[in-house]
Amino acid sequence: MKRINVLVVGAGMYVCGRGTETFGTIIPSLNESNKSGALGKIFIAGRSISGIRAAKKKIASLNKAMGTAPDLSFYADVKNGPKGYIRAIQEMPRPACAIIAVPDNIHKDVAEAALLNGMHVLVVKPFVETVKDAKDLEKTRKEQGLYGAVEFHKRYDDANLKLRDAISQGAIGDPLYFLAEFSQRKSMPEKVFRRWAASTNIFQYLGIHYVDMVHFVTKAKPVRAMATGQSYWLRSKGIDTYDAVEAVTEWKLENGKRFVSHILTNWIDPEKTSAMSDQKIKVIGTKGRFESDQKARGVTMITDKNGIEEINPYFCSQYGPYGNVRFRGYGIDSIKTFLNDSIAIEYGSKTIEELERERPTFNNSLIPTMVLEAVNTSLKCNGKWVEIAR
Repeated sequence: MKRINVLVVGAGMYVCGRGTETFGTIIPSLNESNKSGALGKIFIAGRSISGIRAAKKKIASLNKAMGTAPDLSFYADVKNGPKGYIRAIQEMPRPACAIIAVPDNIHKDVAEAALLNGMHVLVVKPFVETVKDAKDLEKTRKEQGLYGAVEFHKRYDDANLKLRDAISQGAIGDPLYFLAEFSQRKSMPEKVFRRWAASTNIFQYLGIHYVDMVHFVTKAKPVRAMATGQSYWLRSKGIDTYDAVEAVTEWKLENGKRFVSHILTNWIDPEKTSAMSDQKIKVIGTKGRFESDQKARGVTMITDKNGIEEINPYFCSQYGPYGNVRFRGYGIDSIKTFLNDSIAIEYGSKTIEELERERPTFNNSLIPTMVLEAVNTSLKCNGKWVEIAR
């Protein structure tokens, strides 16, 4: 059996659901992959001993629910010594890959350490904050002969694949504008991400998904961007970041025609809203339109405990009885695809060059990074247009 060992850097919400009632996405994905015997040892590195303890409890509960027993090792940062993920990198056997789920501002450092130690790397969005960092990591990846990708899971959502086909087949003509709205409950920055929320902004953390989507479905290149933001409620809670950010980007198609994307983001939705994320996209073209409400997936549940919930069963949902729970969805598919690709590269059945044509690789993620950097520059400059050099 062809196997790979996995390092997970981060032990928070997206990894195992810490701080929420969920089990996150990354560990359920690893458990699903492990059923086929594809994984060897799993190493989990976190920032603090208390965080690792909390993650251990969440993962133990998940394993009981799934009836799984992966081979796990845990590492936490300690004083006067190398960081936990460095010690894990030094100790774990090869072949190996790394999944990086830490605050945005340290993506580069962690990814670089993994690459320089011979590991394929998957980084949760956003890739990095600047074009220079993106190019530096791509250069390192290339020199090391390794695979690097960004966890843009919206590329795996069937609704978005329908949009890509509608555009590539000319069904709605040339796009004129995209309108996307994406928001989350205010507990995310106020509680779940409070420690690092001020080091990012809602467009960088969430809106970047739809930047990648625009590029993915059109193959267009960004020309210029501008953005404005509002800071009221979060600052009143002692968190110095934007409540909402609105960004406009002008894009150029391969045929020379141009269109714009409007991406509106906030993370101060009411706690009583019917889903953790409210998200929708509309595309107007010269021959038609495409609309996708990506919160209202047609599944509603009403309970005494949680009230009205609109459930997206297509992202990361659990099925089956306790003790034999299974997870499915495009969030699971995104991570399993990276693991399978890493194994295929290690054992010679796929090449990195082949994946450049179909995956959100480091190189392909340079485009959303260009837009992100321009948007952040515009926010600092009172909403001025920022040209995007190519």
